[in-house]
Amino acid sequence: MRKRKPKPRVLIPDPRYNDTLVTQFVNNLMWEGKKSTAYRLFYDAMDIIQERTQKDPHQVWKDALNNAMPQVQVKARRIGGATFQIPQEINANRKLSMGMKWLIRFARERSGKGFAEKLAAELIAASKGEGAAVKRKEDTHRMAEANRAFAHFRV
Repeated sequence: MRKRKPKPRVLIPDPRYNDTLVTQFVNNLMWEGKKSTAYRLFYDAMDIIQERTQKDPHQVWKDALNNAMPQVQVKARRIGGATFQIPQEINANRKLSMGMKWLIRFARERSGKGFAEKLAAELIAASKGEGAAVKRKEDTHRMAEANRAFAHFRV
């Protein structure tokens, strides 16, 4: 190892829920440095969730994130001319960021009017264990399970 690991940045908790995870989510959501716009979109989505489900939107968001976070991933490794998909455990920070990025990406790909609506729909679906982000997690787990025979080649 040549370089030291960078110090983890200290995130300021968000104003409404006082949660640093929300800030991290909003940072992933943000485009072109427009953080206040990202916060507005996130909070609008939370209000829509509150309307539709009559549940605590922060809890719905947490459930959605937990349901979208993968536990394992597969990494391609070339051994003797053949490429194997090798399953690996993921560290906690990567799990979290993968889950967040999938939720945001699949919310953007949804059909509907306005991003807040799409995000709310994706979060509600994910909290119920449905939706594209949860499907991606399940596909990843299925791939890892199918390639478990190659686990002894760990990278």
